[in-house]
Amino acid sequence: MNISTRQSGGATILELVGDITLYNTPDVRKAMVGLLKEKHVAYLAVNMTGVRYIDSSGVASLVEGLKISRDMQCRFVLYGLTKTAREVLELTRLLRVFEVHDTEEQALKGPGVNGEAPGRASNGMN
Repeated sequence: MNISTRQSGGATILELVGDITLYNTPDVRKAMVGLLKEKHVAYLAVNMTGVRYIDSSGVASLVEGLKISRDMQCRFVLYGLTKTAREVLELTRLLRVFEVHDTEEQALKGPGVNGEAPGRASNGMN
C-alpha cells in the first residue's frame, strides 16, 4: 500500500494505491485521521483509482473518515472507484452514503455535481 498526499486548489488529495486490507488499514486510518483532526483540512478527496481491493476493515476506515469529516464540518469525497471497490460499497449499501465521483476533475468541481445531492453525484448508478 502506497499512501501519499498532495494539494489541488483548496482540496487535499489522499492518494491510495494497492489493496486496503486488515494489514494496512491502520496506515490508511492514520493518514485520514491525521489530515482531518490534526491538519484540519477543509476538503479531503480520496483517490481510489489505484485500489484494486478493499475489505471490511478498509470500508470501516472510510466510514470513520466520513464520520470525522462530518463532525469537523469538512468535505469528504471518494473518486475513481475501481469496479471491485464500487461493488463492495454497493453490497454494503454505502455507495449512497459517500459523495462519490468518477474523476478528480468532477470531485473538485463541488458538491452535488449537476445539482445532485452529495452521495449520489456521478456514481454511475443513478
